[in-house]
Amino acid sequence: MNEDRSEKPRSIFGRIAQALSFDPKTKQEVLDVIKEAADDNLLDKEALTIIEGAMQVADLQVRDIMVPRSKMVIIEADQTIKEFLPTIISSAHSRFPVVGKNPDEIIGVMLAKDLLPILLEDPDKEFTVQDKVRKVAFIPESKRLNVLLNEFRATRNHLAIVVDEYGGIAGLITIEDVLEQIVGDIEDEHDQNDDEGNIRPFDNNAFLVKALTELEDFDEFFGSNFDDYEFDTVGGIVTQRFGHLPQKDEEIIIDNFKFKVLSSENRRIRLLQVQRIAE
Repeated sequence: MNEDRSEKPRSIFGRIAQALSFDPKTKQEVLDVIKEAADDNLLDKEALTIIEGAMQVADLQVRDIMVPRSKMVIIEADQTIKEFLPTIISSAHSRFPVVGKNPDEIIGVMLAKDLLPILLEDPDKEFTVQDKVRKVAFIPESKRLNVLLNEFRATRNHLAIVVDEYGGIAGLITIEDVLEQIVGDIEDEHDQNDDEGNIRPFDNNAFLVKALTELEDFDEFFGSNFDDYEFDTVGGIVTQRFGHLPQKDEEIIIDNFKFKVLSSENRRIRLLQVQRIAE
């Protein structure tokens, strides 16, 4: 009796390898095959998201995801520890660019952990920022994210200052910003947590609503019927109605509710302002 050699490979990776055996010529063809594998339950959604993110990183530049200069949290070189400590506490960041006499003079980066010994030993001790400032890398806006990620790993740096074509400061970028393009949003204990509630009152009869709010919870709060839509979250409906990933301050009206995007990232909406309007 002849052995049946048409049987598909049993392992997940074997079946994926077989699917890729047609020798795809473009990234899109590779992605299409991987999506088919996910549809066939060979990959879960999280794995698909990571693969898509990894492929996307090679096509993105620093300028696409950097923190713009206007939103940088900085420390001035001539500030005392008592003057800049409130900034460190309120921002909850771990690294801070240190600015010299003019805004384009970044002299280094300050690590919050370097201040702990000083605060524990003698908070009133005279201290200058230059005593603890560390070197910082400067990179162009056009650098590819995959190249930058390799540089971060090689140098063990976690932050770089982005400069424009004229040598001015355009913004900053961290290793976390790059990794989030691959694995999705990385939240920590300093981010808004669920204890604050997904729906909170705002001014002018409006509410702040997290995009990941379940439609069932949204309907229960507002007495609406969004749960009839084929989505799980408020952000899913809003994104679908826009037809693209909306940016900050974009607005749309859906079923007598006005949704305004307050915060979004490269892949999804994070926070919405919601207001009921007259029929």
